[in-house]
Amino acid sequence: KMGNAESNAYQNHLSRFLPEEQSDIDGLFDTLSGSSGSAGAKNAKAAKKTVTLAALQARQSAHTRDPLPEPMTARLYNGMKSIDLPGKSSGLSEQIAKEQFVIFMSNLLKGNADEKISIIMRMIAKTGGPLKGKQIQEFTEDLITSVVHVLSYRKELRGWSLENTRDSSSGVKALASELLSELKLPDGTKPVGSELLETNFDQSVIEDWVYRVPQISVFLSVVIRQGLHVLHSLPDQTNDILNLVPHCKGIKGRGVVSLFDIPAIIYINSHLPAELQHKWQLLFSSRLHGESFSQLCAHIVNKGPCIVIIRDLDGFLFGGFASHSWEVKPQFQGDNRCFLFSVFPTLAVYTYTGYNDHYMYLNHGQQTMPNGLGMGGQHGYFGLWIDSDYGKGHSKAKPRCTTYNSPQLSAKEDFTLDAMEVWAVGDAPESAGRKGKKSILDVDPQAQALLEMAGKSRQSEGLREPIEEDEDDS
Repeated sequence: KMGNAESNAYQNHLSRFLPEEQSDIDGLFDTLSGSSGSAGAKNAKAAKKTVTLAALQARQSAHTRDPLPEPMTARLYNGMKSIDLPGKSSGLSEQIAKEQFVIFMSNLLKGNADEKISIIMRMIAKTGGPLKGKQIQEFTEDLITSVVHVLSYRKELRGWSLENTRDSSSGVKALASELLSELKLPDGTKPVGSELLETNFDQSVIEDWVYRVPQISVFLSVVIRQGLHVLHSLPDQTNDILNLVPHCKGIKGRGVVSLFDIPAIIYINSHLPAELQHKWQLLFSSRLHGESFSQLCAHIVNKGPCIVIIRDLDGFLFGGFASHSWEVKPQFQGDNRCFLFSVFPTLAVYTYTGYNDHYMYLNHGQQTMPNGLGMGGQHGYFGLWIDSDYGKGHSKAKPRCTTYNSPQLSAKEDFTLDAMEVWAVGDAPESAGRKGKKSILDVDPQAQALLEMAGKSRQSEGLREPIEEDEDDS
């Protein structure tokens, strides 16, 4: 029989789960340990049933393609194995007991950073700490790779796919390195580059990191729920899991490969206001709509909050989040929820400094003011600028952009645009419906007059595209 203390601890862990969650976990354990039979017999033997690494791997391999990459399965097993049960030398046993299995689920899915940390330490390295930065890097890359892999496997990418997004392998490395940049030594310093890989980090530093970097816990939860297929459909999932990947609208069947990769989508989405995280809809793609500033304006004006992403000719990827609908006017617009970001070669988000309110700017057809789309900084020195002479842009932020504290985002200060996308995020504003829909031709009568002089009707130019119905892309 279990000792009282042990039994109480185990019951406390069990009590964190609702009855239907408990039966879900029981079912998974029974499947993995190969037990079956009537409930009574099962309970009598429950303490004796165990799970092995081979069983975890076999559960994966029972499918044509494994839900989780093999290294992650081994890490989950090491995490389960690390849980000490009183009176048992569990560290020596290759078998996972039911109690270890339940405590593992309880700590990682319901626990705080303190409860998670000893398991995470053993998932990073079998031997436990202190750990080298390189080991933490490998774990973090494995974790992100597994999230992308399992969401793709379970068809949970909500309209995104590995085919309609940029290759995610460089995105995995970029996101891992962004998360690792938050590792802080006790003296407050953050090691970088090769120094980070060689630095030793002890448990308290890694616990602090897990506490401050919510992605680690969210990703572990997704890997367990979707990878082992347990507790994945139950109502206790928090919004950070539900809106981990936004619904993707507007690229189905159009042959577009987004400039974003899946790790970048997950990361950028997590920085959006919560009410905008559930959906991204493609408004403009230079590949679909042509390389024209008036086309860009026609597709993005009055469409609600947007994300702009640009690739320059050197392959750098960067952009910004506009918290308000874009309007063509000679004043700055937006608010302090706007931010700039970089996707490649580094993944990072740059939020407002409070220094000025030059969040976003869009102007066209003016004699005296600059014409183009800008975010941050000031006229002539934007953190991000796309000129109305489409194809030219700049990111003049030496040493940093005043509004967002961002560095130069493009490879060269003055860059040439290679490709551009604009995504509306959240639900479309009422005014974006058919009635209130203005095209650049309404905003700029001169452009309309020129078209009419050229004998082209507005419709034939396709400048007014019908608003795409919200088809379900998932």
